Amino acid sequence: MIQVNVKLFASFRIGRFDREIREYPQATTVADVVKELGIPEGEIGILLLNSVHVDLKRQLVDKDVLAIFPLVGGG
Repeated sequence: MIQVNVKLFASFRIGRFDREIREYPQATTVADVVKELGIPEGEIGILLLNSVHVDLKRQLVDKDVLAIFPLVGGG
């Protein structure tokens, strides 16, 4: 098992959490975390892994910090 510090922002926090250390099996991807949290992929604006932009296919390792931001609207 690996531990990942997952940080959610803005509307993704509603009914979930702000920040939480979660355990996942080896070979877990960012997409696996997003799916487990019930976040629609089409609503994701930015994914940061250890402060670097990543895509959903990226595999996680122990002690990673994953930040998930929604799309931002405005004008």
